[in-house]
Amino acid sequence: MKTVVLEQNQIYTGSLILVNAEYPLRSVPTDIAPSVTGFAEITMESCAAEQLQLILDKIGARNMIVPVSGYRSKAEQTAIYENSLTENGADFTQKYVALPDHSEHQTGLAIDLALNTDNIDFIRPDFPYSGICEEFRKAAPEFGFIERYPAGKENITGISHEPWHFRYVGFPHSMIIVEKKITLEEYTEYIKTFRQDCTLRYSYKGITAEVFYAPAKTEISVNSTAYQVSGNNTDGYVVTLWRDNNA
Repeated sequence: MKTVVLEQNQIYTGSLILVNAEYPLRSVPTDIAPSVTGFAEITMESCAAEQLQLILDKIGARNMIVPVSGYRSKAEQTAIYENSLTENGADFTQKYVALPDHSEHQTGLAIDLALNTDNIDFIRPDFPYSGICEEFRKAAPEFGFIERYPAGKENITGISHEPWHFRYVGFPHSMIIVEKKITLEEYTEYIKTFRQDCTLRYSYKGITAEVFYAPAKTEISVNSTAYQVSGNNTDGYVVTLWRDNNA
């Protein structure tokens, strides 16, 4: 049994941080890599980038799906927001462009993707619910990605439906979110109903994950050699313990 002390600043880091109009980003990614081979200028957090390329390899989509926008600095997000206000107006910008420090792109965990065509819209790229794009969408959760802004959830996310915008949250959280048809906002609250003495268990291909919430400034006892801790960027942490069912 190992005791892990969860520090206050850890709340603001990790693959499950919630960044939206209510909760601003409070940290910046430190490990950035090209999102896809051949697109060195479009980057992501390195683990997310690795998993993104695995998805594209699995479905054979390297030349069919291209990255449009990944990690953005605060300065880049500010410029995009102000340009959109000028070119598209306030109503459009409020629907599709987040305020600086409230954009998932600043986390390094988000990627906008497009079907590879001659003309790609930077703000609203084409990523249909058919063909290779739908293959990507179905494969994504196994590699930790979710479609972040689904239709019908605009009142929860505060962002209009964006079929092109994918967010890395890590496995098994991606699978649970997709299976329950909920958003990251809803998942953040849902996980708070599970604590160390009553965990959420999720099994997949011989591996079981136990997930629970821990409040800020706390200690947890870990009885697994493999575990992950992510802040939620609001008030605590999501702890994931891994167990091999065949061990």
